[in-house]
Amino acid sequence: MPESMLLAAATGVVAGALAVGLVVLLRRLVVASKELGTDAERATYETLHLASRAAKHLRGDMTEADAARAGRHLRSMLGADSLAIVMPGGLVAVDGDEVVRPVAERLAAEATATGRSQVQRRIALAPDTAETDAVAAPIRAGGRAVGAIVAFSAPVRAGLVRATGEVADWVAAQVELSELDASRAALAEAEVRALRAQISPHFIYNSLNAIASFINTDPAKARELVLEFADFTRYSFRRHGDFTTVAEELRSIDSYLRLERARFGERLQVTLQIAPEVLSTVVPFLSIQPLVENAVRHGLEGKEGGGRITITAEDQGAFAEITVEDDGVGIDPEVLADVLAGGTPGEHVGLRNVDARLRQVYGDEHGLVVETNVGSGTLVRMRVPKSQPGRTAASVDPAARPDGRLVP
Repeated sequence: MPESMLLAAATGVVAGALAVGLVVLLRRLVVASKELGTDAERATYETLHLASRAAKHLRGDMTEADAARAGRHLRSMLGADSLAIVMPGGLVAVDGDEVVRPVAERLAAEATATGRSQVQRRIALAPDTAETDAVAAPIRAGGRAVGAIVAFSAPVRAGLVRATGEVADWVAAQVELSELDASRAALAEAEVRALRAQISPHFIYNSLNAIASFINTDPAKARELVLEFADFTRYSFRRHGDFTTVAEELRSIDSYLRLERARFGERLQVTLQIAPEVLSTVVPFLSIQPLVENAVRHGLEGKEGGGRITITAEDQGAFAEITVEDDGVGIDPEVLADVLAGGTPGEHVGLRNVDARLRQVYGDEHGLVVETNVGSGTLVRMRVPKSQPGRTAASVDPAARPDGRLVP
């Protein structure tokens, strides 16, 4: 075959392959376009995506850098030339030309004072620069204007005025959610303080009295009990961390029960069944110890001859189930329901407090499950997820003893 014919044939093959490749590429583009949906759907997705990215910077203790990052996404959402966020406390963040800052502060102050959007036309931001327009919409949180969104564009049309107002309302919702988060954190801390306050003066008095009784007869035992008392109070009154681990709670319970055993003697029996897999599970601080204290104070202390407390921690796949059971005097179910509903102040405060915190942290389905009746003892069950992203236990006090003993 002549060389020219071979070249023509090769060229034809290459052209055919390119044509096929082009057809495949065009087909993929058409399919991808269909998957993206209509222009309206793509615009909705883009708006929601920008709002989602801005939201994470508008929560918690927001800094100027956080506000600036949020402003970048909000500016893209509005299509503004520049955008300023003026937040509570006078915090000002500008995305775009910094020359707009003085005008943004003035318009934000007017919008905040009046509670209404402000529009200004033909603003000369600097000599020898084109004039622009601006719209400032107040951020209302808790029924009051606390800041403003100021958008700059040439010109500002009615659509941008409405959109800026909507964005300001959305930012206000994020501010209110942040305040709600702070309130919840403060409530959780108050509940922990309430539990600490419920550490019975009667228990402290009895513990110190038991220690004193061994000073002359068994000094080594007295010294051991002093260390247990120190460990228990150090853990219970620590000032850092909302969460701990099952292992740390059990160490505190160990100290508590050793002190109670010094008083009850053989009248207090304890059985432990702990799966090693759940020891590292994160739980709210002071969530298991109050259940054990409730079993001692309200279950066994009033029972002639004492009784037994059984503490179990089981691995149930994605969950850890912890139970505290006593064979004591039990509780009337109607009284228990009233206690968990917030009635009967002063009775079983630990149960109610732990139940409320578990529901707050994990949802209502993770509240305490209590099985009891008068004369039939009490079983309290709590079930928590083993995996809790974003939640970490506070570091262990380096002064605490690491032996991790548990009462046999």
